[in-house]
Amino acid sequence: MTNLVNISNLNFGYGLRPVLKGINLTVPKGSLVAIMGLSGCGKTTLLRLMGGQLRAREGVVEVAGYRLNDISQEDLYALRRRLGMLFQFGALFTDLSVFDNVAFQMREHTNLPESVIRDLTLMKLNAVGLRGVQSFMPSELSGGMARRVALARATALDPQLILYDEPFAGLDPISLGVIGQLIRRLNDVLGATSVLVTHDVQESLKIVDYVYFVSDGVIVAQGTPDQIRASSLPFVHQFVWGEVDGPLPFHYPASTLRDDLGLKGN
Repeated sequence: MTNLVNISNLNFGYGLRPVLKGINLTVPKGSLVAIMGLSGCGKTTLLRLMGGQLRAREGVVEVAGYRLNDISQEDLYALRRRLGMLFQFGALFTDLSVFDNVAFQMREHTNLPESVIRDLTLMKLNAVGLRGVQSFMPSELSGGMARRVALARATALDPQLILYDEPFAGLDPISLGVIGQLIRRLNDVLGATSVLVTHDVQESLKIVDYVYFVSDGVIVAQGTPDQIRASSLPFVHQFVWGEVDGPLPFHYPASTLRDDLGLKGN
């Protein structure tokens, strides 16, 4: 199977602080791949590198045949025409209606007549079950509805690659399940490829084809959902089952609280 995303020997950091170290990752065409790990481990940075927002210091990031390390602005613009992005919490344009939010990319990137844009926009909203809210403003939507509108917007141009940044954050159990099934269904119906960054282990394992676990900027485990559930690696087991005790500490490394407070004795 051909890979749409190829990342090899990737190193990246902000200033002098390394964030990603020796990352090797592939995303086959048509697949839905999850990247999991604790906050601050580098998951969203990986998405930004795939979208060309950031450039790798070392190693190779290749998406849809484009090498992003030294891509020109013209080619990057052409690539982004083939990408869809679902931002954390939706990130809808607050001053635009639901309809105009979904139609935005079509108006920006195509020369389609308004009548065609109207039909396509209504079809995208219908696909996420929200054709009836086309005239609503984002402030009138619930969190789950806003996320579904954002999903319709992310797929407006039938993208080749869809990037999801924490699509389940802040959702109730029902909305979470709906969004999960929509992500899986849209990926298959559109023939797209998707990369999903998430903390929600159980919901993600129901819908994805493959999982990469990142810890401290390094891929520490990978496998199918069944392999991940059955993993005996302490890090993976603790993360998947939400256990308090394990290799992942609650506290960031620091001196003892007693020393910081200047307390003496036992």
